[in-house]
Amino acid sequence: MNAPLPPALALFSLFPPAERFHVHARAFSAPLEAVAARVPTGGTVADVGCGHGLLTALLALGDSRRIVHGVDPDPRKIEWARQGPGRLPNVKVEVGTVESLAEQMPGHFDAVVVCDVLYLLPVERWPGFLRETRRLLRPGGRLLLKEAEGDRSWKHLKCLAQEVVMVKLLGRTKAGGALVLQPREAVESMLRQAGFTPRETVALGAGYSTPHILYVAEASAP
Repeated sequence: MNAPLPPALALFSLFPPAERFHVHARAFSAPLEAVAARVPTGGTVADVGCGHGLLTALLALGDSRRIVHGVDPDPRKIEWARQGPGRLPNVKVEVGTVESLAEQMPGHFDAVVVCDVLYLLPVERWPGFLRETRRLLRPGGRLLLKEAEGDRSWKHLKCLAQEVVMVKLLGRTKAGGALVLQPREAVESMLRQAGFTPRETVALGAGYSTPHILYVAEASAP
């Protein structure tokens, strides 16, 4: 089911200009609608690293039967998210991480979406992060992992330069000590080792200056 971008952006219309600009920039620089369109209808969905909650809003507005639970470690962003998509009846947002949510609600979700989170972590933490996302899912549940592909293209280099500015100079995003892009083969291998069966790998960089890539994987039976 396609998610409507204009109504989602309208939820942020009363934000201060700087925060509203950040949300709009996110909307037009990342293929969030393409991610939302691949989330199963209905059910419960975790948006890990939800930030201001734009993808959370797309998911909730795209299907009123869907319950969306967003978590982010940045209290400032969660406070904004509460004032935006957090007002929707099928949305809950809270300060948290994939680890805290997996401890609180193991095996609870039909789908988990993670968009542009892993690259902020040292690569040695990626396998553990993916294992925690697996803990969140029911058997057969779906993970939608959107990252930028480490393909050594000019888009790859531009993406890293841009994130250095946003993370390290402007402090708009919290990083865990690294800005890392990995090739698709490496990510697919990590998914398998974390208990997932990769189902689809989709390049979504066309029309963007970032090499967006989406991994759709299914939680294997224990």
